[in-house]
Amino acid sequence: MAGVNKVILVGNVGNDPEIRSLQSGSKVASFSIATSESYTDRAGVKQESTEWHRIEMWDNLAGIAEQYIRKGSSVYVEGKIKSEKYTDKDGIERTSFKIRGLSLQLLGSRPNGGGDNDGSNPGYTAPAARPVAAPPAPMAAPPVEMTGGSDDLPF
Repeated sequence: MAGVNKVILVGNVGNDPEIRSLQSGSKVASFSIATSESYTDRAGVKQESTEWHRIEMWDNLAGIAEQYIRKGSSVYVEGKIKSEKYTDKDGIERTSFKIRGLSLQLLGSRPNGGGDNDGSNPGYTAPAARPVAAPPAPMAAPPVEMTGGSDDLPF
């Protein structure tokens, strides 16, 4: 049976993207995203929990990240979880996880006041993002003909 490995994150970028160019000509962007949630604990105290996610984007998306993403940017990222095994300095084998970003949407306004003349900006969708199909139009119910008194119900 085939599996599904899909991650959707909406959060704020924690650092400017680090860009690397490989000998093959590929470009890689790495940055982190913080996602936060608020809840009330059993004692009635409001708590906030923040998770940090390492993001890696390649080629065209890396170029978009390099050009548009800055620390504090709000982003929507779709991707998949990737694990990496490595040996630390003490010789212990460890596993780390990152998100391989496959689509990107910038949320909010452009950094440094680069919005439209009226100051609004609906966001920028990177080319790898898939458009969302419009929902089908609702079907109208067939008309019910009622002739006669209240005893002539259509059911």
